Amino acid sequence: MADFEPIIVAFCCHYCAYGAADLAGSMRLEYPPNIRIIRLPCTGKVTPILLLRAFEKGADGVYVAGCLEGDCHFIHGNLVAKPRVNYTKKLIQEVGLEPERLEMFNMSAAMGPRFAEVAREFTERIKALGPSPLRKTQSAATKEAA
Repeated sequence: MADFEPIIVAFCCHYCAYGAADLAGSMRLEYPPNIRIIRLPCTGKVTPILLLRAFEKGADGVYVAGCLEGDCHFIHGNLVAKPRVNYTKKLIQEVGLEPERLEMFNMSAAMGPRFAEVAREFTERIKALGPSPLRKTQSAATKEAA
């Protein structure tokens, strides 16, 4: 498991977290290359189904990165996303996944170093948890279909 590199999906708000990711790149800050960023107009678009689908498709960890609380471009989007993320954490726990595999973070577009820090810390967390158990069932289903 020492060579395990997790697949991490980051759902990022277009106005804040995606800007922070872009700034991190512009500043040449290093963060793990295994982060798959999906840009959303707002984290308020995140649903439990979308988060669960990321795990179903092979993600070992998923995080939602939105605007700072009280600073959402769409007023309440990040406040809508937080309870959805928490609800989904309960759902994944019920199916046998660790709730630590899912998280929500808040940042502004000017927080490139914060984006890189979150990416590094979340990757380390997922590495410690190991591969998602869903990955095994997914690869078995793929072999069966072939």
